[in-house]
Amino acid sequence: MTVMYPSLLVYGLVLAAAAVAGYVVLQRRRASAPRAVAVGRTGWRRHLPYALFLTALTLLLSGLSRPQAELPVPRVAGTVVLVFDVSNSMAADDVAPSRLAAAQSAAEGFVKAQPDTVDIGVVMFGQGGLLTQTPTDDRDAVLDAISRLTPSGGTSLRQAILTALGAIVGEPVDLPAEDDPELPDLGYWGSATIVVFSDGQDDAPADAEAAAMLAAGAGVRIETVGIGTTQGTTVEVDGYQVATALDEQLLTALAAATGGSYHPAGDAAALNGISDAIDLRITVQRESVELTGPLAGLALLLLTLGGLLMIRWYGRIV
Repeated sequence: MTVMYPSLLVYGLVLAAAAVAGYVVLQRRRASAPRAVAVGRTGWRRHLPYALFLTALTLLLSGLSRPQAELPVPRVAGTVVLVFDVSNSMAADDVAPSRLAAAQSAAEGFVKAQPDTVDIGVVMFGQGGLLTQTPTDDRDAVLDAISRLTPSGGTSLRQAILTALGAIVGEPVDLPAEDDPELPDLGYWGSATIVVFSDGQDDAPADAEAAAMLAAGAGVRIETVGIGTTQGTTVEVDGYQVATALDEQLLTALAAATGGSYHPAGDAAALNGISDAIDLRITVQRESVELTGPLAGLALLLLTLGGLLMIRWYGRIV
């Protein structure tokens, strides 16, 4: 524990000690005086109210020094990387007005609901991954990055996860070569979460699951949000009608590999509740907390208790 004004603490403790010494001297004089002790004022009852008053005085005088302590405070904190599938299939309209537009709307609600202790980044991915906004507490910058997303190209969830991991650890991340069985050591990032908005259609599902295992090894949790319907629809790509449907199995597997959850959002109503459904990490951080208020509150409680005891035992405050 530290104090902002040490000299006031010293003076306060000296005054409190003087008050205690004065009370002891007073009681000795009373004990030596030739008079009878009143009924009900013998033993510990005679001293308890005054002990409460003197303790309260000590707390109040100590509070003047503005004491502070480092205390563990639980809070939602860390890094969240929002990962958006911008492949051609996200232009499908089985979720109105389109899969991508619905994902953007849900993500915007999620961003606005987060406390300023959470840094948020944005990654877009098609055939490759691109970090469009580094993790920041600037909510306007994050919302601008989300609003600029447009659909095009293929899909690589592998690159999406690797790009998001790179944003978290601060350097490029890649999977090892096929002949290397060991995953790279990225350190431990237990306060980081990746939220993937996608229809789950992927060019190489096995690679995506390997990337998820890499995230799990770094303590990063992946939450997946399924955009679209399992019945699917068609979307026009380069003049061709291409069938597309939500792949819940892959998205569930990616989330489960890291201890995260899959959130189905086959319609706009389900997407509106995504910000409440996704659980972020609760971390414990040590913060400097001023104790003046708690000390004053405790002192007031002791003063009140001492006064009530005097009234109950003696009928008045003496």
